[in-house]
Parts: sequence; C-alpha cells; structure tokens
Amino acid sequence: MKNILIINGHQKYESSAGKLNHTLFEHMASFLSKHHQVQTTVIQEGYHIEAEQQKFLWADIVIYQTPIYWFSVPGLLKTYMDEVYAYGTFFKGADQYGRGGMLTDKKYMLSTTWNAPEKAFNDPAQFFNGSSLDEALSHLHRIHSFLGMTPIESFTCYDVIKNPQIDIFVTNLEQHLQATLG
Repeated sequence: MKNILIINGHQKYESSAGKLNHTLFEHMASFLSKHHQVQTTVIQEGYHIEAEQQKFLWADIVIYQTPIYWFSVPGLLKTYMDEVYAYGTFFKGADQYGRGGMLTDKKYMLSTTWNAPEKAFNDPAQFFNGSSLDEALSHLHRIHSFLGMTPIESFTCYDVIKNPQIDIFVTNLEQHLQATLG
C-alpha cells in the first residue's frame, strides 16, 4: 500500500470551468483509494503551505492532475510550487547544480489534459516538431528532478475541447493507473 498525494492543478477561467480535470481527479482519487492511502489538494480551493509540505513528506507518490495552458501548468499551480517547494525541506545546496533534491525516495506522475491533438506530437511535420509529450513537458520533469523525485509514466488526454471523450479518457486513465501503480 502506497501513500499517494493527488494535486488538482486546475485554475478556473471563463473559458475553462475544469469539468474534465475535476472528473479525472475525482475518479483517480476514488480508484486509488481502493488499494492505497490517498490525500488530495485542490489548488483552486486554497491551501496551507506547511500542510502541503507535510503531505509531500508523507507521500510515496505525487500525482498532478492538471490542464496545460499555453504549454505549461496554470498560474495557481506554478504559485503553489513556488510557495510549497521550500529550500531545506525539498532541496538544499549541492556541489553540482540541481543535485540537492531531498525527495529522493518519492515518485511523481503528470496527468495532463491538452487541447492539442495527439498527432501534433512525435511527428517532425507537426507543431511540436517531433517532440514527444514528455519532451513538451520537460520543464516540469526538470522541476521534479531538481527535487530528487523519480518519474512514473505520464498520462494525458488530447484534443479535450474539440473532441471531448470523457468516458474514454476515464477508462484510459484507469488502465494507466492499474498498469503503473497497481
């Protein structure tokens, strides 16, 4: 049994109510609670910095359920990272830059939603010039490498505004969680 922290990184905008993100977040928490200890944070609802730091220290695995806005996480999730990922708790100085991460016994997973279609990735003729999903998210992977964390295979839903297939997305998420976390 693992301790899993799930963070809902959605930030509400007029054009983005977050229904899909919330659905995936809730389903993930329910599914994983059957075999693991689960704590959650919904950034849009606010948080206490010290409590969030304790959740990270408690967790074996941290899962981020977040939309991708303009090729990154919503501003509130970035602010959360700035406030919660503290020197002396999450990282410290090291002889080599980026090697002072203190969360070396922790894993993380990115679960993202994109309006980009899947075909925009992994093809040199498409928008991302042949980059994979994880290459497009490399800045987020670097953050967690800096903290000493190890990645678990990312999950994503593509084309979520133009072609929302919520039932398929939920089924695919469950299969991904079963395969990667058991």
